[in-house]
Amino acid sequence: MADEIRKGLEGVLVAESGLSSIDGDAGRLVYRGYTIDDLAAGASYEEVLYLLWHGELPDEADLASFREAMAGAREVDDAVLDTVRALADADEEPMAALRTAVSQLSSTDPDAEHDPADREANLRKGRRITAKIPTILAAFERARRGEEPIEPREDLAHAANFLYMLNGEVPDDVLADVFDQALVLHADHGLNASTFSAMVTASTLADLHSAVTSAIGTLGGSLHGGANQDVMEVLKEVDAAEADPVDWVTEALEEGRRIPGFGHRVYNVKDPRAVILGEQSESLGEAAGDRKWYEMSVTIEEYVKDEKGLAPNVDFYSASTYYQMGIPIDLYTPIFAMSRSGGWIAHVLEQYEDNRLIRPRSRYVGPDEREFVPVEDR
Repeated sequence: MADEIRKGLEGVLVAESGLSSIDGDAGRLVYRGYTIDDLAAGASYEEVLYLLWHGELPDEADLASFREAMAGAREVDDAVLDTVRALADADEEPMAALRTAVSQLSSTDPDAEHDPADREANLRKGRRITAKIPTILAAFERARRGEEPIEPREDLAHAANFLYMLNGEVPDDVLADVFDQALVLHADHGLNASTFSAMVTASTLADLHSAVTSAIGTLGGSLHGGANQDVMEVLKEVDAAEADPVDWVTEALEEGRRIPGFGHRVYNVKDPRAVILGEQSESLGEAAGDRKWYEMSVTIEEYVKDEKGLAPNVDFYSASTYYQMGIPIDLYTPIFAMSRSGGWIAHVLEQYEDNRLIRPRSRYVGPDEREFVPVEDR
């Protein structure tokens, strides 16, 4: 058993965590004992951050103090903004730009020199990282549109402030609430690939900025965070072809194409986050008087389920939800990172508390011992 290889570490237990629990057969996701349904309906992203980092939901005084600390950390140093502008001018991919900028944040963090395992310093750094990521993303998007960054506002909640910095207008309550709920849904999800990357980095006693930077790099892959962008590209392709969604998907599958947004390493049924985001996608369509994207998504979902036995994951409905909010498609995955940074930091805090260097083995399948021949005789 010790020598059994489990590709992708599937089914291998490597850690204990008190953060999130997933029941893939029941389609159930829980953060520290609270169902995702209850948290999405009743808690703000800031409340969920506090829950993940501190173990309990905050009372009113704790929440007010936490929000004030987060809001006060939103501004980004001019040197980082200069880097963001340069990356936008170079037409860099948004996830790569975010990865670079987050790494640079450590250069001006007042706790940068603290012991990596200093919990209080890490909580302060975590607040700064999580607060500044929206500022970085909004500045990058505006820079590539040829516009100046908009300074963050401390009187707006985390979700509303990002939309304000992105568009220059304070969002209405509906958009702000939908976006806040999306952030709650993406905040944590067990030992996914990007979270594991953060933990591996932290296990070497590297600093928190390095761990989050590692996670961002991992999230950028299309098999992880990049699928939500791929989903919207498919929906737009179906729409541009003016095709029946079932006919289009049937032809695509016959050509060997993969329909993104379906299947999950953990869930055997519909992702509970997709259930909630599907409802939000429908609500946004109704509010705009155009249910096209939602109805197209439902048609594809039902067909793929009947033909392939696959259920949608969180990426499938986050795509049409974000699109109807006017968010650029290639910002979907960076927004995923904006939310998941809270979960990454929570897992890193756990890793530091009971650290052991993560160092698995591989089975050698190369050549047997060979005689070395000097270069002149080869």
